[in-house]
Amino acid sequence: MELGLYEARDTLLSLVCPLKQTTFVPLNLALGRVTSEAIVCQKNLPSFNNAALDGFAFAHHEHAQTLRIKATIYAGRAQVPILEKDECYKIMTGAKVPEDADTIVAFEDALKYDEATVTLPPLVKKGNAFRVKGEEQAKGNVLIEAGTTLSPSHIAMLAAQGITQVPVVVRPRVAVVSTGDELKEPWEQSGEDEIHNCNSYALVALLQSAGFEADYSGVIPDSLEASKHFIGGLKIYDAVISSGGISAGEADFVREGLEANGFEAAFHGINIKPGRPTMVGRMGKTLVISLPGNPMAAFLNGFLLALPALKKLSGMGTVTPPFLRATNALAFTCKGGRNELVLGRIEAGVFTVTRSNKYGSGMLTPLLESNAVLVSEASQKHFDAGCEVWCVLLP
Repeated sequence: MELGLYEARDTLLSLVCPLKQTTFVPLNLALGRVTSEAIVCQKNLPSFNNAALDGFAFAHHEHAQTLRIKATIYAGRAQVPILEKDECYKIMTGAKVPEDADTIVAFEDALKYDEATVTLPPLVKKGNAFRVKGEEQAKGNVLIEAGTTLSPSHIAMLAAQGITQVPVVVRPRVAVVSTGDELKEPWEQSGEDEIHNCNSYALVALLQSAGFEADYSGVIPDSLEASKHFIGGLKIYDAVISSGGISAGEADFVREGLEANGFEAAFHGINIKPGRPTMVGRMGKTLVISLPGNPMAAFLNGFLLALPALKKLSGMGTVTPPFLRATNALAFTCKGGRNELVLGRIEAGVFTVTRSNKYGSGMLTPLLESNAVLVSEASQKHFDAGCEVWCVLLP
């Protein structure tokens, strides 16, 4: 019995051992990389008591409503404590607050002020607009957990800590290959009985959209001996993603070439539309994911199967895409008895099926018309208008 999509994904993920090698990358190249260890706070944030806004700083125990302005404090300048009774500082945002002040009132909240005095509003809360040293992060706190994919906000935090070299997991080495002598590269002329190779470029772009680097390694030859030699050269990679050449009735040079190089399949075939011929296994230390040749099937299964595997290989904490809940706009049907990948668009929480779910797995235009995919259960054939559905956004 063929596996369902989620069983296939779990089986694939069970084959993946996260890479252990680590390296350091400069801060400006760390975006999208995965941390290899927890990163702790090196410096209190903020590192000193400071003003959250432009205003007047004073000691809260002062009961006088009108205070004399003793000095002006600008950001980047240190001020020794000099306040006496009924006095305050004029202070600017981010400036260090001297030890004789603990509360700040914004310029616009003062009842009145001039160059010499300020009249404060009544009932000012102690500590107002006063940012305490270490209140955001204290030295020793874990700032970023191991296995975190670094985002722009993480980069900001690292920069605020003065961290310029970031410990990350090495990126997996990934090869993308195609099969079929009928394939022509995009820059080559193609005849009526030839097609341009879109799968490899789509898969490389898909991986790049998730922060991975991949080498397009060419087309596996349609001869057994040549394919054995070609595939043997792919063992230097951590993962190989191929498309085509694995359906029933096709010349089985891909599988034979793989097996001649030590490949052991974990499964060959998934109970899914599109993507049934998908094959997964290991060739020594190399993870192999062989996708169907039809462009839509290759893209969708690359997204739902290959990407989670590479994420786990990279040490990411979360590897599967999140599901979004939406309301179905138009009724449609599935054949049932298998998982079906249903394309559509999600806008404002509403899912609209693409072309009434009537298109072929060799087509590309439905992908252009869609931004989400719904994975139907094998037991579900009918989706009524207004029903709740769960979808994954496409890259």
